[in-house]
Amino acid sequence: MTAWKYALKGIFAIILFLALGYLGLLIPFILIVENEAYKIPFVLVAIGVFFVLVVSLLFGRFKTKRHVVNFGAISVVALILTSIIPIWKAYEASIPSVGVVLELGQYEPFTPDAKLARLEYPASLKLQAPLLNLDGATALYPLYAAFAEAVYPEDSYSHYSSSIAVTKTSGAYKRLAKGDADLIFVAAPNAQQRAEAGVELQLTPIGKEAFVFFVNRNNPVDSLTVQQIQEIYAGEIKNWTQVGGMDKSIRAFQRPVGSGSQSALENFMGEKPIEEGSEAEVARTMEGMIIEVEKYRNYSNAIGYSFRYFSTEMVKNGEIKLLKVNGIAPTPATIRSGEYPITVDLFAVTAGTQNPSAQPFIDWILSAEGQELVEKTGYVSLMAP
Repeated sequence: MTAWKYALKGIFAIILFLALGYLGLLIPFILIVENEAYKIPFVLVAIGVFFVLVVSLLFGRFKTKRHVVNFGAISVVALILTSIIPIWKAYEASIPSVGVVLELGQYEPFTPDAKLARLEYPASLKLQAPLLNLDGATALYPLYAAFAEAVYPEDSYSHYSSSIAVTKTSGAYKRLAKGDADLIFVAAPNAQQRAEAGVELQLTPIGKEAFVFFVNRNNPVDSLTVQQIQEIYAGEIKNWTQVGGMDKSIRAFQRPVGSGSQSALENFMGEKPIEEGSEAEVARTMEGMIIEVEKYRNYSNAIGYSFRYFSTEMVKNGEIKLLKVNGIAPTPATIRSGEYPITVDLFAVTAGTQNPSAQPFIDWILSAEGQELVEKTGYVSLMAP
């Protein structure tokens, strides 16, 4: 090999090294930002294998078949070992799940084709400025958005930056405590939320709902007792065979502390302590114009929980089934009668607001008109049908 050709190849190798080195720094940074750091080992190995391959071919280092076989074997083993976690993560992501992308914009008042319950006649109450600042749980947004559309002046009300916002249960309680919200629509607060409020919370029941548990539709278990569910979440029952199911360990998913459904679970468990779930078994939520409902991975051995309306109307998924509790299915009829054993009250909550419209609005919600919207939305009203 002449000196100038060797020099050119050396320059090319240096340029390639710098280019791949830049990628070796840039791609891991991007993966860290995207919460995909588990892919970094595979990326670095792939870059290294590519560099060694090109340089070896460039300088004629593969002089025998044995050299090629050794390099290929080492490269394949390294790539396989570093791809195990990415492949497993991809498999997990392919498993059907409870969550889907939930576009809350479809429930915004006064928007074309909004999926809101409506009265067939003008509401008897019409609010004017200063309007109440409303907030609440994601699952209740379709309900209080329907209330607002009936009595608020027509305007644009973004669900993330208007007087009819939704920051989920924990955010709503915080905004109420700070005075940024006048009235919120949520499930009952947990002890921490009551303490952090700093003022007395006025809770007005406006409807009823079922707290439900769900499993994979292929799970043979169709019903659990209250005691069995409590023992599952306390970590006392760990295998489905203990409740008539398959010989598989139970993955009991939870929600973050402060979320409406987690507070409902805490109330349901009473004095029984909840076994702490692993990070992978705590389903979290994300905020923004589009709220992505964090997924309960629909493993065949999983159990999760939510509210009936949220899981059957706002987020529909044919891969799960709601469990009966004590042999009773959660239906409007069994919720109203009290036969279904885990019912919860839905509350309109204030904390000393000075807005004069607050009490008239709550009174209207409790009237026949407001309760009609409760029923039409899909919840169970306080009135007899």
